[in-house]
Order: sequence, then structure tokens, then C-alpha cells
Amino acid sequence: MEFIIKISQFLLSLSLLIVLHELGHFIPAKAFKTRVEKFYLFFDVKFSLFKKKIGETVYGIGWLPLGGYVKISGMIDESMDKEQMALPPQPWEFRSKPAWQRLIIMLGGVTVNFILAYIIYVCLAFGYGNTDVSLKSLKDGYWIENELLLDLGFKTGDKIIAVNDKKVYTDSDVRTELIEAENYTIERDGKQQTITLPADFLGQLSASNRDSGLFNYRIPFMAAAIAEESQNKDADIIQGDILLSINGSPVKYFDQLGTVLNTYKNQTVTAEFLRGNEKITRSLKIDSDGKMGIYPSSHNPRFAELGYFDIIRKDYGFFESFAVGGTMFKKQITGYFSQLAKIFSPSTGAYKGVGGFKAIYDIFPASWSWADFWSLTAFLSLMLGVLNLLPIPALDGGHVMFLLYEMISGRKPGDKFMEYAQMAGFFILIGLVLFANGNDIYKAIFN
Repeated sequence: MEFIIKISQFLLSLSLLIVLHELGHFIPAKAFKTRVEKFYLFFDVKFSLFKKKIGETVYGIGWLPLGGYVKISGMIDESMDKEQMALPPQPWEFRSKPAWQRLIIMLGGVTVNFILAYIIYVCLAFGYGNTDVSLKSLKDGYWIENELLLDLGFKTGDKIIAVNDKKVYTDSDVRTELIEAENYTIERDGKQQTITLPADFLGQLSASNRDSGLFNYRIPFMAAAIAEESQNKDADIIQGDILLSINGSPVKYFDQLGTVLNTYKNQTVTAEFLRGNEKITRSLKIDSDGKMGIYPSSHNPRFAELGYFDIIRKDYGFFESFAVGGTMFKKQITGYFSQLAKIFSPSTGAYKGVGGFKAIYDIFPASWSWADFWSLTAFLSLMLGVLNLLPIPALDGGHVMFLLYEMISGRKPGDKFMEYAQMAGFFILIGLVLFANGNDIYKAIFN
């Protein structure tokens, strides 16, 4: 079920973004009376899953889900249609249009990506408001179990005070500053100290165990379910029971439980739980590995109700949401440009974290949440827009680069040159796709 939910979100988001991006090229092309021969979701190498011709355009769905395209008459693109380009230019062709019209057509896709992201952020602000966690409410700091962070000197219980000497107040501040972080100011045992990150921190982070997270909330052990083979399946523990103590020793946080249980291997202990507002006592058997055989719950609104952290919520009015959406848009796109800068700087090692389709699939949650879906779709729309602006032939940015050259110099690059440039860009893109997806495979095997 988890796979179905994640793959459904992945395909829906990807399809929506591809169709709208290509629509951004299609609409100005039609407005400037340029013939569009094909409008495809996914690539139709050799055959299509579906196609239908309406007017002069064939609309279809390809079988290879690596993107989509519109084929515009008289344009040197991924179709490499040399026969058409060898014929005299026709009035309806892309090459016959003024440079400014061709520029608008080429910028249409990324423009739609940016507008879509902004609209989504506005709608999210209006429909869901903003929720965050106050750092002050994390009275006993964060739970640190990531091996890299532990090696750098972080410990469970550390309170984050500042990032790059800039004061932070909320959990999102800590996380959004991660890309640019060079040092963290923490408070430990009432004293402040600075932990400096290595230059290749992002590269090391990519190679570390991501499953352990980074800065996790310190939460109690809450029962989610009991395994069928568990030695405690008849202990009358139900979903939502919160562990308070074992043999009289308080267990306030989940991260303390392992140490306590290791002292009672192969023993029966007396465990106190909170069920609703009532405290109950149960006898539990601890196995030879120091396990109870009870699955924990990691996300539950009751954690905030019990005071483990304070959730800050702010709602926005309709007109106020436009400004908030703009702030969210600026924050995300600035962060993504910073991330790209790190990726193209070999010393940071950030290129090791580049991922392909598996990485995109992994960011979607295992349970359906429209707020998360739209938030991720907005981010992917920004990512698609920015990547398409890169000055690589075969991408929109490559076409824009040559159009700007033509408008400034007054000279149009020759068709032969454009063919070679398009081919070179195509091989660059194939290399990038192979690298990104190869990273996914490497991490799946060795991480």
C-alpha cells in the first residue's frame, strides 16, 4: 500500500508538471500562429500508449516516462527533423518568426513552472496556514542519531541556538539553513559551544545513513502495534499507550529506552504506561536483544498535547496569502540556487547527493497528504524551471542562450551548428540522467 501511495503521488505530480510546462510552450506558439505538430506527455520512442490528432496537432502519451515535449514546426529540437529543416522556411514555422516571439515561446515552459509554484504557495498559505515548532519548546534539545553528526560532535540533548552565527527560533530555521551551514552554535549542559562543519559536509551527509535523520524531536515511546510473533502480544498494550517507566526508572524519551532495556535482557519487567489520562501497569518480557516486540509511533499530535514540543500555527487571510506565498517562493528558489551552486562546486561533495527518479519518489510521504503533495509539487516545479534554464543545448536555456546571441549580434546561428549543438546537449543530458540515477542505484546498494 505504501508503494501505491508514493508512486501515485510521484506520477500525478510529474505528469501535472510536464503537461503544464509543455503547455507553456504550446500557448504562445499557437498565439504567434506557429504550427505545433505534437504535444506529448512522456516520450513516444517507436510507439505511443495513446495518440489522437486534433486539428494540426497530435496529442499523445508515450511509454517512456522521462519527460514530455511539444514538436514545433521549423525548430531544431530533440526530434532532429533534418528533412523539414532542409525545405524552404514556411510562414507557420518557428524559424520564420521574429526572435522576440521565439524567445517568448522558449521561455513559456519555465514561466509556467514559476507561476504554478507561486500559485501553489499562495493556496497553501491560505488553505493550511503555516505550522512550525518553537525551539524554546524543545526543552531537552534534539535527538541525534545520525552517525555523521555524532562524529562531528553533536549529541542527543543539544539545543540549536544559531546557524552561521545567525539566531534561529524555529525547527524550520534549523533545517532550511542546512545547505548554507558552516557552523552551528549549540547549548549543552547550560554552556554554549560552536561545532564547525567540514567543507565537504554535504558530500559526507549524502554518503551517511539518511534513514536516521538529522535533527529529530525527542518524543516518548508510544505503542503503534504489537508484532504477531512478539513475546508481549498478550500483555494488553494498545495503540496510543505511552511508556512512562520501567521497573520504576523514568523513560521520558524514546532515545533513552534502548539503554534501559539493555539492562533487563531476558527478564520480565514492570512497565508503567499512560493510556488516555490514566496510568496503567503491565508486565513485559524483554528478549535477548533488549527488545519488547512493540512497534513505536513516530508521528502523533498527542506529543504536542503532552508538552513535548509546542506547535506554532499561523493562519492567513486571502489577500495576506499572496505576500506569504511570495515569501515562500523566494525562500525556496533562493535555497535551490544555493543548492545548485554547492553541487557545481566539487569541494563541497554535494554532487554525491544528486539523485534521479528514485530520489524524487522517496521525498513523497507514505501516507496521502494533500498539503505535502502540493508543497512537494511546488518545489519540483521550481526545480524543473531552474534546471530548464541551464544554458545547455537541448534544454530551454540552451535555446534562449542562442536566441539572445542572435538578438544582440544580429546574426542567427546556422542550422548545421544548431544541429551539432543540439546533439551535444542531448549527450550532456543523457550523461546527467545516468549520473543522477546511477547515484540512486549506488546508494540503494551500498547505503
